[in-house]
Amino acid sequence: MTTFIESPRFPEDISYGSRGGPAWRTTVVESASGAEARNRHWAYPRHEYDVAYGVTSLERLEALLAFFHVVSGRAIGFRYKDWLDYKSCPAAQTPAATDCGIGTGDGAKRQFQLFKAYRAGSYSRSRKILKPVPGTVRVALNGVEQTSGADYTVDATTGVVTFTTAPAAGAAVTAGFEFDVPVRFDTDRLAINIEDYRTGAAQVPLIELKYGDS
Repeated sequence: MTTFIESPRFPEDISYGSRGGPAWRTTVVESASGAEARNRHWAYPRHEYDVAYGVTSLERLEALLAFFHVVSGRAIGFRYKDWLDYKSCPAAQTPAATDCGIGTGDGAKRQFQLFKAYRAGSYSRSRKILKPVPGTVRVALNGVEQTSGADYTVDATTGVVTFTTAPAAGAAVTAGFEFDVPVRFDTDRLAINIEDYRTGAAQVPLIELKYGDS
């Protein structure tokens, strides 16, 4: 049984007008004095979206209906473009091969997982990228861009970069890319009143698929 479709991506004109973003799971325990102990349960956030806000025409409503039928509600996952966060760099820039560190060579390891780095001052956090957009990934070793196909290949279904020859020990492995979010509908029922589809009042939730990582 198919559990995920790589193509087509969820309609981009609908996702552009949708709302949502990352959600973490944190337990906060408060003592009698008001002091807190906070426990983060997830290594990576789980993104959530509501695509009803992107349905602003009858044509988009029909596209949403067709897509909902194809993926059978919650049954099948698919790619979603988060227009606020879909590049290894700021949205207004072009991805460069040096955008994000994805590892350090040891002379033997040939496979490296794509990650995106988020920074605020001296702090940073990485996000595992599982669905890079085919044809957009650029890779560098010690700042020197490599040649796709000859020096490395990219699995667009997992975000794993495989080098033809293992990077030398100490070599900085970096990458730049565009990416999608793997999601599914978080409902088995599509209930939009055709008279009210422009209001965004109905909820059509999507939730990110997480694979093994807490």
